[in-house]
Amino acid sequence: MKDLLKRLELSELNSGVSGVKQSGQHILKSYSPIDGSLIASVHVADDHDYENTVALARSTSLEWKKVPAPERGQLVRKLGNAIRDHKLDLGKLITLEMGKILSEGEGEVQEAIDMADFAVGLSRQLYGKTMHSERPRHRMYEQWHPLGVVGVITAFNFPAAVWAWNAMLAAVCGNVVLWKPSEITPLVSVALNRIAARVAEQEGFPGLFTLLVGDGPAIGKKMASDPRFPLISATGSTEMGRSVGQAVASRLGKVILELGGNNAIIITEDADLEMAMRAVVFGAVGTAGQRCTTTRRIIIDKKIEAQFIENLKRVYSSIKIGNPLESEVLMGPLVRKFSVDEFQKALEEIKKQGGELVYGGEKLTNMPSDLYVRPAIVRCAASLPVMQQETFAPILYVVGVSDLLEAVKVHNDVPQGLSSAIFTTDLRKAEHFLSYEGSDCGIANVNIGTSGAEIGGAFGGEKETGGGREAGSDSWQQYMRRQTSTINYGSEMPLAQGVKFNIAP
Repeated sequence: MKDLLKRLELSELNSGVSGVKQSGQHILKSYSPIDGSLIASVHVADDHDYENTVALARSTSLEWKKVPAPERGQLVRKLGNAIRDHKLDLGKLITLEMGKILSEGEGEVQEAIDMADFAVGLSRQLYGKTMHSERPRHRMYEQWHPLGVVGVITAFNFPAAVWAWNAMLAAVCGNVVLWKPSEITPLVSVALNRIAARVAEQEGFPGLFTLLVGDGPAIGKKMASDPRFPLISATGSTEMGRSVGQAVASRLGKVILELGGNNAIIITEDADLEMAMRAVVFGAVGTAGQRCTTTRRIIIDKKIEAQFIENLKRVYSSIKIGNPLESEVLMGPLVRKFSVDEFQKALEEIKKQGGELVYGGEKLTNMPSDLYVRPAIVRCAASLPVMQQETFAPILYVVGVSDLLEAVKVHNDVPQGLSSAIFTTDLRKAEHFLSYEGSDCGIANVNIGTSGAEIGGAFGGEKETGGGREAGSDSWQQYMRRQTSTINYGSEMPLAQGVKFNIAP
């Protein structure tokens, strides 16, 4: 571990985090959920650090926005290559600090690299539209300008990728980025931000990527209320999102909110059940059920429900749970004791409400730490109240339905609306699911699962998921301000809508 920390420059953590020496006296210790061992400690930013870091970001913003967008893209290209050079080390650190299996940790770093590549291309495609004016000898067009300092608040489950979704696009759009990561995974953020800050400093912009580590929500709350941040992008629980959204709205700022998910897969009688099984298991068990896109509900035709559950139990029993650094392990620990407690509380509530626990649910003993559980399968009715909530742990609900219309109704009858999927070989059923009568989620898939989005498509959801969109499509527009410009190249002064207002010259 010492060699890993040394390679990622994490041996000395009280300075150089954001180009600003940290003066905070409070220390945050990061323990691995794998075995409870201390990885390293980092200084927590205080009010003085906050003001100095915001000041550095703002001064850098004044110069960075003057750089042509394609040149900004070249800096992001260098950043992507620098992350590429550290992919294996960063992936291992993610596994050590967060607990996801090594291939998922490395995959998350690859997502950050892909996001850099994507942003480089976008740096030459920040298009504005030209419109025909109703007035003669007038030209109208839209253009886009940088916002300034973008605040990014991220969660523990994707300590690298979510920052990259925001930071890469924000940077090519001419903004600087101040990052407040989860206090559960501070080391990944420090390592990644140091790589970014080093690249930016070499290019003459030391405050382009900055970081403030906190021990709780205080810094995030301060950022949300601070008018020096025209945009706050926040990823986390719905409860957190409401707090951030209200604070930013009170000062009329902009938000991107990526909040809770309660994702479902509909499985019809005609589905390819082998494909469905593979998608369900990865979606429900991957990252130990701690993804916002985790599959939490299976809505299945009653005619195949019982057999599918039996097959699901068989596959679950073959999943190796243990140290996520070992290649054959498919599920590591939950990230902290609170998560285990919530897992157990939810299962107790399920039993009280009449749900049937058909597999798993126990806390595992003789493991490297007390954070390992066996993923649970619950058979229940659609009316089970606890299923309305998102429990950030590996609990999979199975609900039997009679037809597609009932399945869609059950699917949409939750407050969240992030990711969704249907498995069917019937074209009509697939198209119905994708239509306005079907899924009400921001992501809707056919014959693939709910988890594992690509950066080419806009990511985000509706309802209590917050409505935000990151990566893909035209999401870059969220990081810029739109300006409509009209040029009169004639010698007359006509008014729009035929208004007459004649005055003597």
